[in-house]
Amino acid sequence: MTELLFREDAYLRDASAQVRAITSEGGIILDRSVFYPTSGGQPGDAGTLEWSGGGIEIATAVKGQGDDVVLIPAEPAALPTVGARVQQGIAWERRHRLMRMHTALHLLSVVIPLPVTGGSIGADKSRLDFDMETAPADKEALNETLNRLIACHFAVSDEWITDAELDAKPALVKTMSVQPPRGSGRIRLVRIGVGENTADLQPCGGTHVANTDEIGRVRIGKIEKKGRQNRRVYLHLEDS
Repeated sequence: MTELLFREDAYLRDASAQVRAITSEGGIILDRSVFYPTSGGQPGDAGTLEWSGGGIEIATAVKGQGDDVVLIPAEPAALPTVGARVQQGIAWERRHRLMRMHTALHLLSVVIPLPVTGGSIGADKSRLDFDMETAPADKEALNETLNRLIACHFAVSDEWITDAELDAKPALVKTMSVQPPRGSGRIRLVRIGVGENTADLQPCGGTHVANTDEIGRVRIGKIEKKGRQNRRVYLHLEDS
């Protein structure tokens, strides 16, 4: 099992680790990881891995068995040996943009309070799919509402509940296609806001900014029809 350092501190950019295993496909499993693995619509982190006498570029990270994180080299190269001490570092600018986007998408699901049927997070463009029969009448009004929420200086935090507690509050789950992972006995929630000033609370395993101030202004882009009752809403960071 890989210790998920990104879960405890999404702002951690580098850390030392030890190589636990090399997969048959050439993936690298460390005992602790700052690399977020692809899941929940958020891409895995890219970055670097260095050790005494060598180093490689990491193209992405994916989930392995259990909580293992598997680092995928960008190209064939000499790999560190099992047991070697390594220094890992993520491509921070890209990660931070993904964190900004991910948090903004949570707020988009507040501005458009409909069931979410899918989504994808990118550093420059992201999207959420909604169970929406007709397109919004005033996209600009939605855009301004979303940016007003972002400008409310909401703190972003996480907390944990049990499977039974989530079962008692099914409205917390906004996604129709993907359900929160179960089996460990507890589920992580991401809260935007505090107490009665909570703007959003939902299960999520991804990385987020600490305050909505970091998101900056966003722009709702194209809204596409994807099926009889499905609309795809694109979101852009204004500084893209």
